Amino acid sequence: MSTDSGSINKRTQRDYNMGFKLSVISQVEKGELTYKQAQKLYGIQGRSTVLVWLRKHGSLDWSNPMTALPRSKETPAQKIKRLEKELSDERLKNQILSMAIDISDKEHGTCIRKKVLPKQSGASEKKSK
Repeated sequence: MSTDSGSINKRTQRDYNMGFKLSVISQVEKGELTYKQAQKLYGIQGRSTVLVWLRKHGSLDWSNPMTALPRSKETPAQKIKRLEKELSDERLKNQILSMAIDISDKEHGTCIRKKVLPKQSGASEKKSK
């Protein structure tokens, strides 16, 4: 079997490395591109190639397309770090809102903040009667 250089069929299918696939998936999942825009931008030939990558390597759960929820790929340490950041952000937000209430009370004479009185337990109420 001899093959001359003129009869070699060129492969039209391209192989993409994992880094490239994950980069495209990340852009699509963040909403920076639609999967069709990604295909056009990067010259991806197959119509469903990006969709296959999303199902295979993406962070969304494609088992039920109506409820595409992120899969939990976080390690416990990553989850702790994320939750600590969320807690820090919420504390900052609470502090800002508290300052806004204080400013409103001071400048406009409002009384937005409720006065919290300690609630007596049932046993202490019976003794006071």
